[in-house]
Amino acid sequence: MISRALKTNRLIRLFGITKVPMIWYCRPKVIEHTDEKIEIRIPLKRRTKNHFGSMYFGVLAVGADITGGFLAMDPIQESGRNIALIFKDFKADFLKRPEGDVHFICRDGLAIKELVKIAASSGERHNYKLNIEATVPSLSPDVVAKFELTLSLKDKT
Repeated sequence: MISRALKTNRLIRLFGITKVPMIWYCRPKVIEHTDEKIEIRIPLKRRTKNHFGSMYFGVLAVGADITGGFLAMDPIQESGRNIALIFKDFKADFLKRPEGDVHFICRDGLAIKELVKIAASSGERHNYKLNIEATVPSLSPDVVAKFELTLSLKDKT
């Protein structure tokens, strides 16, 4: 049996290759994926750096996007419903320069699971504000960026 993180890695790669090439280009990797939390790493390499040698803010946006989105994918698939996922808004606070591989962490999995249940039963659009933190563990435990994305779900069935 393959691990959940490995399965999510495969889904992210496939989604990146077929739907959003920028995701594939950034080469994200799932470090941990549970019902409650997901942690995704994007390496700091030539393709993800800005002219100051830190991670480009567009790549940070990609990391926040996939961290929140892929935490919602399993509950949506488990519901057996045709639930459309979109981000309604995006807020970012850049606190420090990310000068190493960045880890994106979202711990809102249980709230997302509940949101999917509500969206599946009501047929109306429902929103939840996700909180995602970015760190560079190889350099410091400090948070380098905080993101707030409003996840919006609607059952299209």
